[in-house]
Amino acid sequence: MKIMTSRLQLRPFTEQDINDVFEYCSQEGIGEMAGWSVHESAVQTQKVLSGWILEGRKLAIVWYESKKVIGHISIDEDSEEGREDTKELGCVLNRTYQRQGIMTEAINAVLDYLFNHGISYVWACCFQENLASKGMIEKCGFVFKQEGIYDSKDLQKKFSSYEYCLSAEEWNRGQVNL
Repeated sequence: MKIMTSRLQLRPFTEQDINDVFEYCSQEGIGEMAGWSVHESAVQTQKVLSGWILEGRKLAIVWYESKKVIGHISIDEDSEEGREDTKELGCVLNRTYQRQGIMTEAINAVLDYLFNHGISYVWACCFQENLASKGMIEKCGFVFKQEGIYDSKDLQKKFSSYEYCLSAEEWNRGQVNL
């Protein structure tokens, strides 16, 4: 799957992305807000990146001008009910590129793709203390559904979360903030 926007290319990861991925995965606070620990070495990142490539569920967010990988979006299966028409999104972005509307642009492009390819519902969650992600999720049109708990085995910590959902019907009615 490849998706283009005016500023971004969303594409599968390759082994050549290692340096860019290590750059953002080694930034303090980036992974911790997604439930994983900061990467301490490129060797650690290489192992993780190889797993991402094999799983095929993450798209690299590539800044079109420089061809630099600046983050990623996970498109995961429905973890609650196993519905085939439901996906869950997760995302992280290099700190240098935050607060420029980049992740909103990337998520809207992914939502458009998913809702035009048979997906009926997309969920997005964030830790309650992650106010930036909360605002971005709401800006993308997701509707708050419930509070939850995320158990991060990597960080050995439980996080209170907000869980949001957006339906294809809501998307197609234009009830999103594009």
